[in-house]
Amino acid sequence: MHELSIVMSIIEIANGEATKANAIKIDEIELEMGLLSGIEMSAFDFAWQEAVKSTVLENAERIIVRPGGKAVCLECNNSFDLDSLYSPCPVCKSHFINIIQGKELRVKSVTVE
Repeated sequence: MHELSIVMSIIEIANGEATKANAIKIDEIELEMGLLSGIEMSAFDFAWQEAVKSTVLENAERIIVRPGGKAVCLECNNSFDLDSLYSPCPVCKSHFINIIQGKELRVKSVTVE
């Protein structure tokens, strides 16, 4: 389950930000996790509930932004929404695409007390 390692990395980032701000807890954390990032949300939620116990994130409000997939075809330059990493261009059916949105996985903001 790679979701647990992702949660552990988020906790590490949060600890670093809390230390920089000389804070003992985090009030809110905003995460950006694209729909094409490969995160299984039920596994992520389970890992989160267990991993944040007794950490600076234990009582933090968690906000998750889930941007959808967008791509540009490298053959015909068509821009289109992408439901899957393996979807072809709807115009020319080429699989040579550049994914420009949807694979994000980042801590967008942290609010400390």
